[in-house]
Amino acid sequence: MWRCGRRLPCFLRRLNGGRTVVLQEQLTLVPFLPWISAGPRAWRRTGTSACERARQHEVGEQIHGFTVSQYFLFIQVTAIPELSLTAVKLSHDSTGAEYLHLAREDTNNLFSVQFRTTPMDSTGVPHVLEHTVLCGSRKYPCRDPFFKMLNRSLSTFMNAFTASDYTLYPFSTQNPKDFQNLLSVYLDAAFFPCLRELDFWQEGWRLEHENPKDPQTPLTFKGVVFNEMKGVFTDNEKIFSQHLQNRLLPDHTYSVISGGHPLCIPDLTWEQLKQFHATHYHPSNARFFTYGNFPLEQHLKQIHEEALSKFEKIEPNTAVPAQKPWDKPREFHITCGPDSLAAGSSKQTTVGVSFLLPDITDTFEAFTLNLLSSLLISGPNSPFYKALIESGLGTDFSPDVGYNGYTREAYFSVGLQGIAEQDTHAVRDIIDRTIEEVIEKGFEEDRIEALLHKIEIQMKHQSVSFGLTLTSYIASCWNHDGDPVELLKLGSQVARFRQCLKENPQFLQEKVKQYFKNNPHKLTLSMTPDDKYPEKQAWMETEKLKQKVDSLSPKDKQQIYEKGLELQTQQSQPQDASCLPALKVSDIEPSVPLTELEVALAAGKTPVQYCAQPTNGVVYFRAFTSLHTLPEELRPYVPLFCSVLTKLGCGLLDYRRQAQQIELKTGGMAASPHVLPDAAHLDTYEQGVLFSSFCLDRNLPDMMHLWSEIFNSPCFEEEEHFRVLVKMSAQELSNGIPDSGHLYASVRATRTLTPTGDLQETFSGMDQVRLMKRIAEMTDIRPVLRKLPHIQEHVLHCDNMRCSMNATPQQMSLAEKAVEKFVRNVGQSKTERKPVRLNVVEKPAPSGSNGSTHVSGPQVIRKLITDPTFKPCQMKTHFLLPFPVNYMGECIRTAPYADPDHASLKILARLMTAKFLHTEIREKGGAYGGGARLSRDGVFTLYSYRDPRSTETLQSFSKAVDWAKAGRFTQQDIDEAKLSVFSVVDAPVAPSDRGLDHFLCGLSDEMKQVHREQLFAVSHEDLIDVSNKYLGIGKSAHGLALLGPENAKIAKDPSWIIK
Repeated sequence: MWRCGRRLPCFLRRLNGGRTVVLQEQLTLVPFLPWISAGPRAWRRTGTSACERARQHEVGEQIHGFTVSQYFLFIQVTAIPELSLTAVKLSHDSTGAEYLHLAREDTNNLFSVQFRTTPMDSTGVPHVLEHTVLCGSRKYPCRDPFFKMLNRSLSTFMNAFTASDYTLYPFSTQNPKDFQNLLSVYLDAAFFPCLRELDFWQEGWRLEHENPKDPQTPLTFKGVVFNEMKGVFTDNEKIFSQHLQNRLLPDHTYSVISGGHPLCIPDLTWEQLKQFHATHYHPSNARFFTYGNFPLEQHLKQIHEEALSKFEKIEPNTAVPAQKPWDKPREFHITCGPDSLAAGSSKQTTVGVSFLLPDITDTFEAFTLNLLSSLLISGPNSPFYKALIESGLGTDFSPDVGYNGYTREAYFSVGLQGIAEQDTHAVRDIIDRTIEEVIEKGFEEDRIEALLHKIEIQMKHQSVSFGLTLTSYIASCWNHDGDPVELLKLGSQVARFRQCLKENPQFLQEKVKQYFKNNPHKLTLSMTPDDKYPEKQAWMETEKLKQKVDSLSPKDKQQIYEKGLELQTQQSQPQDASCLPALKVSDIEPSVPLTELEVALAAGKTPVQYCAQPTNGVVYFRAFTSLHTLPEELRPYVPLFCSVLTKLGCGLLDYRRQAQQIELKTGGMAASPHVLPDAAHLDTYEQGVLFSSFCLDRNLPDMMHLWSEIFNSPCFEEEEHFRVLVKMSAQELSNGIPDSGHLYASVRATRTLTPTGDLQETFSGMDQVRLMKRIAEMTDIRPVLRKLPHIQEHVLHCDNMRCSMNATPQQMSLAEKAVEKFVRNVGQSKTERKPVRLNVVEKPAPSGSNGSTHVSGPQVIRKLITDPTFKPCQMKTHFLLPFPVNYMGECIRTAPYADPDHASLKILARLMTAKFLHTEIREKGGAYGGGARLSRDGVFTLYSYRDPRSTETLQSFSKAVDWAKAGRFTQQDIDEAKLSVFSVVDAPVAPSDRGLDHFLCGLSDEMKQVHREQLFAVSHEDLIDVSNKYLGIGKSAHGLALLGPENAKIAKDPSWIIK
């Protein structure tokens, strides 16, 4: 998986697609330990035994070939109380390998190994190598052990990443035996890979006949990484970000594309790949990282014995030299493809101004500049937001905005996208003028305090993937020999920052002057769309292919044909994976852990669910209000209503003061539309809006007062700011399609299968993308703004509301009083509103009175909508987009969650992915990803991602169904699928999210236990039965959707709708 560019100004990008097996976080935090924040699972034990064990190690102590050694000026066993962990830094005696262990009372243990990988061309050698080392090793020579371990493990995360200058291999699991199994596979893959030529052909690139069995068909480029990178560069934001880095840091490895450029990847040879591994994947060039509560000694023993003991120390010579500073600014211009879904075809130019900053190994300077970046660009009170976003010239900040600390020397970038080409100079002038104003005026004290408050709450907010955050957070600094332990001492850095401000009130202004005004290493990059860009890219690929083919001798062509047949034969052969370690189904916990919940009525009417959890001094509030009275014509505007609700002002606060209060008093406040399927019926669902926020316990009254003001007095009069928010939202939706095309295809394909699917398309599908494009292009936006108060009348009151609070037991009394006051302040709707749909079903959530032993108090009544007239039907939609790859989804209406068939279908989806679709779609077809999944709403989805094929993949979907119906799988295959499913079912749940399934969907732990037992009980016969019952043609309604380029076959088929 290749990393490039950022969509948000933070250290860790969200991990999408590829080899990721992880739950995504709901709340986004900025800017220092983002996405996945501090404090996971310290609630598991009352003591700190993991930290106590770590503190017993001494400098100079030898443990299984490692020495706890002095490093720079810092001791090697370091307590970091703000993150509740102890750091142990070690070095390996015979190889010099570096090792960092972070001991913490967290059961979700993580391992990673990273190598400094510094390519000097854009053939993508580190990226292709990242893929290929996972295709088999000395100890585990079977094909693709990495993907096979997904089904033989209870891992909570498995992935691999290629960054600009390092490659990282992380995994996490809660099971000690599983940890040792995965560690063995990862170590052997990294240090002793097979690197077979056919694996290089499959994962990297190859010349192959369109039909490998017919040498008369044309030769073409194929390969997983080749197609992945074609997909990557359909995203204009990534094109801009990549050029920005290449141009700003032109002297060494950052001048090339580590992931590979599609026109350069075919220049990579198998010999070059093997040579790169020999020079870069050596322990002397490696950094090992472990995290959690498993004993350090066992990790060291296994790593030493299985890998490091077999090497001697070398000088890797992979260091990245400092970039030579410029003596004057530079300018560059590039082109990209037009965005047919972006608002305003005449305003699609992007311009950004970037400044080179100091070395990231100066941890305090990096901390300061990162914080300074947030002050400059984050939120409506920041100078660049006011000057650029609110200028009306563009739609959103340029890509890669803010501080970027991924390269040896950091950089800061700011600009605008969605501008007219003639406004480029105006944007540059605004940037220069804003820098001058900041130097003159500085920053308000409240803004600095709000940012420091975010760091404080971030360190307390508890997450399930803290180890993954830490390894990603320290990777770049450690990669360039910075001190990772010093980087984690956020408390001391905050204290030092406060002291600097106290001693010098001009501290931040001087930094702006030094690094922005007086910095000649300044790049201005502009990007404009070219209508012929897709055709030019296709022509260059055709020319590259012609050049390759013309250079082939008849003997070469014969070898290519024979190699193609050999590869296809290898891909089709059943693999013996018995060499791989595996857990057993008996290793899975038989029971669901119970979560105690208490329900009480606030103000005598509104049910509130209380869940006492060790939340580390943070209180989490949620409220859900039903939309069943909302008129049909207003439904498409609900996502926009939710998006702007907390950003337009409320009560006496304008939008700037509201944003300031939210930052000072909370960790964020959000509203989002939700469609919640019923567990028992496919055509029954609940629609509503979820309001969520969290805060430090001392700020709970202030947070609830803000919610009262938002509910009672939202401001829908800020027309100009509303227009700004609309443009940003529309731009974000359009930019997100290349990364999430398979999800959009799947949502669209579900539209005609269930009422839930129809509403999901309205709220979050291509219909919503197109609606926001139209609104953003409106000259007069007031008619849309006037709809928001009408939606407010149906949403912002206590009628049909339920709330939840997650907090420590000690905070519950305060939480009850705060919710009681909020409910009394908000009150009920002034007029009685009848349901728009007549078929509203009142359904009580499980409680102590109806058999749920872990829920006490009165019943919560959910108002569900059912549509007995809904008739599922088939629809096939092709969205024409200027992409060189396809995104596909085929969806099938099956069985709801409570139906025993649902459990069988869930196992079947994983079985089809691992044992059939992965081979057909990725290995043979060359797509970056593909598979099957079952969602809780009972829709079974077959999908592919960044796929060079289209109709051929649809045929693979059909073959997969035939394979399942024929029962061509073993009991071992079924057991492996169960392990994979349970790794998701049993994924760690943060204290903030405990009880959430019960609150939103009415799923009790007893219902989950029944489903769990159904999963355990799934048999070979059950899988064949559900395959025949639901998946065959004519058995259940199917929907199809495809996002991608023009397709002659589909265009001739009248059953397809072309958009």
